[in-house]
Amino acid sequence: MLKSVCQATLLATTRRRTATFLQACVINNHHQVTSPRITRALATSANASLIPETHLRSYGQPVFETHPYALEKNELTPGVSALEYELRRTALMNSLHEGSLVVSLGYRTRYMSNNVFYPFHQNTDFWYLTGFNEPDAAAILEKDSSPKGYKMTMFGLPKNPSVELWDGPRTGLDGIIEKFGADEAFNSMQFPTRLREAINNAKCIYVDTNMSSGSILSSSEPAKKLISYGKTSKPVKQLSPLVQEFRNVKSEAEAKVMRQSGEISSKAFIEAMKFTKPGITEGQLWAKLDFECRMRGSSMLAYVPVVAGGPNALSMHYVRNDMKLRNGDLVLVDCGGEYNGYASDITRTWPVNGKFSDPQRKLYQAVLNVNKACIKLCTESHNMSLHGIHDVSVRLMKQELDKINFHVKTGDVERILYPHHVGHYLGLDVHDCHDLDRSRRLRKGMVITIEPGLYVPYDDRFPKEYQGIGIRIEDNVCIGKEDPWVLTATAPKEIVDIEFCCESS
Repeated sequence: MLKSVCQATLLATTRRRTATFLQACVINNHHQVTSPRITRALATSANASLIPETHLRSYGQPVFETHPYALEKNELTPGVSALEYELRRTALMNSLHEGSLVVSLGYRTRYMSNNVFYPFHQNTDFWYLTGFNEPDAAAILEKDSSPKGYKMTMFGLPKNPSVELWDGPRTGLDGIIEKFGADEAFNSMQFPTRLREAINNAKCIYVDTNMSSGSILSSSEPAKKLISYGKTSKPVKQLSPLVQEFRNVKSEAEAKVMRQSGEISSKAFIEAMKFTKPGITEGQLWAKLDFECRMRGSSMLAYVPVVAGGPNALSMHYVRNDMKLRNGDLVLVDCGGEYNGYASDITRTWPVNGKFSDPQRKLYQAVLNVNKACIKLCTESHNMSLHGIHDVSVRLMKQELDKINFHVKTGDVERILYPHHVGHYLGLDVHDCHDLDRSRRLRKGMVITIEPGLYVPYDDRFPKEYQGIGIRIEDNVCIGKEDPWVLTATAPKEIVDIEFCCESS
């Protein structure tokens, strides 16, 4: 499975490109370096052994030398080896014609106000391709006739003691070659010049140019020249759709990391259920989930969670999370941590006072039955797509509603009571591989969510005892050949288990 999956990826998805590496090349003039170019020959294992211990341990992200408790010796990032990253790049370049040029850009640090920055989160395509998790970085891959089949030039911020005094260690150019497999490494300030040189030698350029007007790619001079040059002389092709084809099927290593991510978040849900009681706020429950995920190894929550008490759950993406939880209501929580770059995405619904009422129990069981039936279809042998599973889920939901005297038309189920899709792809991004349609057949190694729900509005067309109740149950599932692998199985979802957890407080 590793060979089929390690097909490289680059470049950010369109929605996340509002702040790209190219801007660093234009405005970060304080990042100068006395030795602008480093080559692989300068960072052999022999030379690396001469680096003083204090320097050897100064990297901009966890590596085995600094975090032996978090990484194995062969791993570049926790759970994923340096060899796997190289295989990803090789697979990508093998899929392209001779003379192809791939440009992958990392993200910059973004600021919420003057000198107050947001937590850094790397462009996931760039992360997938390189494993490099520092801002203001880029990679240029040129397909050639060398034994490796391509040349990789990386760009990053050089070592700078005065800046590192404030911001912490950087990997630097030597470290980029030593750890990340680049053939050459240059100061980020040199990226525009080196890019123009690479374009001159290329026959086809792969880069995402369909950015929003606020992106630096539509305003910076180097980017203008790249786009104009590509349109008038050489073909410029969108990279993201190609990258996502390779990213959609996970390697064994990725699946294991995602299992751990799901396990961490599942245990956080158990603690959240124990913590819940009437009178606490949705925000406090959010804080509890964040705390429990981080205490178990998540670096952050993968997205702003939905913590929706009572009728707030009728809004699919309610994220205000500022109301008190009331006795007799349910609380719907859609939350997941990010672990070693990979997201989990879980939804559970439970009673604030620990006990389901009779209408809550009946409606919950209806959703649970659909959830479990759809998970059984998550195998390659069933030859299903996400769209196909969704169609099944709507039909099953209609049958479940008939059992509890709803008597609604299928159209009302889809338009009103269950208006969202049953699931999406999951991986380094919560909504992973968003350019890939959901009609493709599911293959072993894909990871998807299964998340049916029911949301009953205050409408006399529906039984009064169910009005104002919103329920969703979401699991993360790795597609198997004959059997699905539920990555979030530890999170309780049977009624008896949920009530037991709530009583354990």
